[in-house]
Amino acid sequence: MAQASPKRVSYEDPIRVDARHYKVDLEDDKVRVLRCNYGAGERSVMHGHPESIAIFMSDARFRFTFPDGRTEEHRVSRGEVMRSPAGEHLPENLSERPLEVIVIELKS
Repeated sequence: MAQASPKRVSYEDPIRVDARHYKVDLEDDKVRVLRCNYGAGERSVMHGHPESIAIFMSDARFRFTFPDGRTEEHRVSRGEVMRSPAGEHLPENLSERPLEVIVIELKS
């Protein structure tokens, strides 16, 4: 009996829809590493990531707005690591300082 392939969900790619804030540092068949930089008070557009790991390079306070209108606010310290499930969000830097984060997207 053949196994069904895992369902792939398609999201707006942050590199395509928000190249101002996102750039690819490395990509291979296992991961894509993004460097994200937001100025004080800057926000992105709605986009998505597969399951990912974020490593914060600066202290920050930020908000995620989700497609259903729900929001989450987070406060993180430099060096903190956060794991996120696949999904869409619109990030906004609520800090008065720049926000830098490295996002490691996991490929299936």
